[in-house]
Amino acid sequence: MKKKHGDFKDMSTWLHSRLNRVHPTNLLLMSYLAAIAIGTLALMLPVATVNGDIGAIDALFTATSAVCVTGLIVVDTGSFFSSFGQGVILFLIQIGGLGIMTISVALFQVIGKKVVFQQRMAMQEVFSHTPREDIYYLIRSVLLFTFTIEALGTIILFFHWRPDYPLGEALFKAVFHSVSAFCNAGFSQFKDSLIAGRASVLLNATVGGLIVLGGIGFPVVFELYRRVVLREAGKMSIQTKSVILTSFGLILAGVLVILVSERTLIPTMGWRKGVLSAFFQSITCRTAGFNTLDIASLNTATLLFMMFLMLVGASPGSCGGGIKTTTFAVLAAFSWSRLMRYKCVNLFGKTVPDDTVTKSISVLVFSFAAICFAVFLIVFIDPDHGARVQGDRQFLSFLFETVSAFGTVGLSVGVTPLLTLSGKLVIIALMIIGRVGVPVFTYIIAGGGLTKGVQHAEENLMIG
Repeated sequence: MKKKHGDFKDMSTWLHSRLNRVHPTNLLLMSYLAAIAIGTLALMLPVATVNGDIGAIDALFTATSAVCVTGLIVVDTGSFFSSFGQGVILFLIQIGGLGIMTISVALFQVIGKKVVFQQRMAMQEVFSHTPREDIYYLIRSVLLFTFTIEALGTIILFFHWRPDYPLGEALFKAVFHSVSAFCNAGFSQFKDSLIAGRASVLLNATVGGLIVLGGIGFPVVFELYRRVVLREAGKMSIQTKSVILTSFGLILAGVLVILVSERTLIPTMGWRKGVLSAFFQSITCRTAGFNTLDIASLNTATLLFMMFLMLVGASPGSCGGGIKTTTFAVLAAFSWSRLMRYKCVNLFGKTVPDDTVTKSISVLVFSFAAICFAVFLIVFIDPDHGARVQGDRQFLSFLFETVSAFGTVGLSVGVTPLLTLSGKLVIIALMIIGRVGVPVFTYIIAGGGLTKGVQHAEENLMIG
């Protein structure tokens, strides 16, 4: 017995030693891949589906979409999966939204186990833009905030659906959609997402509010809490200012574009439903795949602007993907500074470090490259993809799909179920990249330090 206990202790020591050698970015990626693998196996169990069978690639796609809080689906969630299968998806959404590392650190604290240094560093990179000594307090606050907001959302949605469904079913729908909304996943138990409820102010406000709270980022929420509730002194960081201004600016821009671009569609719905739908869709197309409008029927101009919103995505330290609102803010400030011939890039009376500017440019370039390469692969590997898409917007449909996957949004014009094996694998890879973030993959490819390359003599060249 003592020998077994000693073996367990030795294994635990060995595991901690190995984890300490792994870079935090690699640890984050490994945790997501492990969750996807476990989720895939769980969804392949006969009890997870109504008919007791699902293909391995469809199970992998669904698990990846849930863990990466994307919402793209190859089978209908509500009718294809059993209550057990939907429960698995709900669990994957929750741990994917919070981050597997967050859950593991919290569990280690509960059972009294020591959290390895690399796990703490991983949490530092996810939840804080500046070094913090109170990372454990921050994580506890994240969990408390998450479960509190999801509980409030569940209560409101329960009363919304209670008149139409039995008690248990209404409660499960409320829990499922509250978690899916806050985690910016976009999974819905309804075939038409939330189109049937687009006239409900309560439903639009609740789900939209959950999406915004889950998408602005935990660092921003944490700072606002300390400033507003705890009345702490000091100036608000440019991180929080940039996130708030950019987020609400993009939401308003999306509303205006949808109302103008769909000026023939909105009046047919009635202005009340139309304006509600425009607001809701502007919020969701940034990061959560719920929809109250038929995406496939929208004008090309609307879809193009929606792709822009999906590319920007949510904010750092949140449940969403994309290049992030702060990246967009820095790029906008950089473009303005160069246009005005300023020497520095300034935001809200502060100068942005050159390293942050170059990182933002790199994120944008890599994102464009990843999306373009993904579309190329889908069309090149299987030229018949286009033949399965009806209408004259075949290329736009696949471009929209890839941007949605990269931004972990989940909106689609209906081509997801038409993807072949190769297409699904490409979208799976994009969802993973979009969830863990571009910096993780650039580190894996190139390493973390500026140790490579040789400094040569400078020579200018013409640009533009």
